[in-house]
Amino acid sequence: MENTHIPPYEDMIKAGMHFGRKKTIFHPNMKSFVYTAKEHIYLLDLIRTSETLIKAIDVMRQALTEGKTILFVGVTKPSGEPVKSTAVALGMPYVTERWLGGTLTNFKVIIARVKHLEDLEREQLSGGFDKYTKKERLLKEREIEALKKKYDGLRKLTKLPDLVFVSSLKESQLAVKEAIVTKIPTVGIVNTDSDPKQLTYPIPANDNAKKSVELILETIKQSCQSMLSKNSEN
Repeated sequence: MENTHIPPYEDMIKAGMHFGRKKTIFHPNMKSFVYTAKEHIYLLDLIRTSETLIKAIDVMRQALTEGKTILFVGVTKPSGEPVKSTAVALGMPYVTERWLGGTLTNFKVIIARVKHLEDLEREQLSGGFDKYTKKERLLKEREIEALKKKYDGLRKLTKLPDLVFVSSLKESQLAVKEAIVTKIPTVGIVNTDSDPKQLTYPIPANDNAKKSVELILETIKQSCQSMLSKNSEN
């Protein structure tokens, strides 16, 4: 894979990417990713962060080159918009609301709900709602909105994903556990309070600061888009 353009060290510092958690909630498996401790807070080694980010992007690029599906998961406030933006830009499925239990382990049920949503939308567009009473139409419209909130980002997930990205290991435990059960590799941001060994490709960084998460996702998006555009030209 060609070199990935990782953000300059100064930009990573400005984004607060190096800030870990308090020493009192430290996970020992994060030791190799820590640079030092300052005022009871661990500071992450941004050289290691850069190395792992390059590796993670290489894996994601390879998956995209092979036509594989990456499911992007960002269920925290700082990550919802950048996760959706990245997924949409790459034509991939995403989850930015609450993780629905069984999304991976009970996949057929999830697909059935997505199909139901799309069936309702088709009926609405073709004028099929005209036969209902005003109250019935309102209930159908509300059902569509409720289903869209849950399943809108999963429309492109026609089969189990080949890779799962999580914007925060701590806040995406259900998703990661389901990925492990279904033997799907994972990429994700992990802070000093979590076990990086839960992820196949961990990226040690601040998962709580909006700018940190945005910078990582923007790097992933740009790196993958540039690769895809070059492939389409060849």
